[in-house]
Amino acid sequence: METLKAISTRRSVRKFSDRQVESDKLHAILEAAMMAPSWANLQCVRFVVVKDPATKRRISELSYVDSFFAARGYKSNPSQVALAEAPLVIVACALPNQSGDIRGQQYYMTDVGLAAENLMLAAHDLGLGSVFVSIFEEKPLADLLGIPAYISVVGLFPLGYPQCEASCAPPRKPLEETVFYDRWPG
Repeated sequence: METLKAISTRRSVRKFSDRQVESDKLHAILEAAMMAPSWANLQCVRFVVVKDPATKRRISELSYVDSFFAARGYKSNPSQVALAEAPLVIVACALPNQSGDIRGQQYYMTDVGLAAENLMLAAHDLGLGSVFVSIFEEKPLADLLGIPAYISVVGLFPLGYPQCEASCAPPRKPLEETVFYDRWPG
């Protein structure tokens, strides 16, 4: 698939078929994620691949909307079912002490974001779907997966074959509203 086509046709997928993800496709997706650029090429991103149904259900339970998110208008996390029912969940982590921290900017978050986009585009290219899930309780999730305290859990990616071949694209703002040249308007 051409890169620009992959970018314009990728969708967030929350409903998956029962078909299992082939190990060679999973490997290719993880390799693509690890090919993303990182601050000073320190490569602080790590992934935990979860296939166990009971563990996926528990991850889903840890992804409920708590008072913090409810106060911001979230009523539920639409990805909870996806986390429980997808063939697998990829948990994106980072080692903050192995990435840049300059003037308060912690680059491990950017590093995971870059890897995440590669992951989702590679999955789409291989006929799979995913969605980035950022609502979860980090400490209980880390405890569940045996992730040490010095590692940050940044995001979750349910992954599998989409239940439907195509979905409607959500509307995007036009470039005229989001891109400015030479200086901020106004």
